[in-house]
Amino acid sequence: MPRIDNEKFYSSAIEKFGTTAKGVNWHSSESQKLRFKIILEMLPNDISGYTIADAGCGFGDFFTYLKKKKREPKNYAGIDLLPDMYSIASSKTGCEIIIADICKDSLPLADYYICSGAMNVLESFETHLFIRNCFTSSKIGFIFNVLHGDKESETYNYMTTEQISCIAADLGVKSVIMRDDYMDDDITVGFFKERINL
Repeated sequence: MPRIDNEKFYSSAIEKFGTTAKGVNWHSSESQKLRFKIILEMLPNDISGYTIADAGCGFGDFFTYLKKKKREPKNYAGIDLLPDMYSIASSKTGCEIIIADICKDSLPLADYYICSGAMNVLESFETHLFIRNCFTSSKIGFIFNVLHGDKESETYNYMTTEQISCIAADLGVKSVIMRDDYMDDDITVGFFKERINL
């Protein structure tokens, strides 16, 4: 069973805060943008020739961020489980948005998969399935952030560096990049299919 009821968790936030960062349960717009910045730093400087799939895309805010930074990919597709997110992201981005359960549904191929925050309320086994499906569906790699540490929480899912490394080994990841220097209790991870140097 999921840690919480995803639909209630997000629909109540949307009702209270609208289509803002808090509407997808971010602490603030600033923390959301900081996480986006770190993900973007792990992508190539020129992403105009690449396809990006945003797993757990919410309102499609990562695409909006890319547009503001003038770093649009060749193609962006958002993926989310919730119909509310599908409707809002479709309207906000004008891009293809797919309704899917990322833990178990077949996903489209993309050069890069990214995920910001969507795994924070999953159980640990769901997180493993989510990461596996995104990494397998990527041609180059999967870049994601999660809550970092060994805290116990009834709502949120924290991962240790050791747990992340075990998943990487299980998936045969060739290069793992980890950044935990930008915010307390958060880590951004890049799983890549070839050896790379950032």
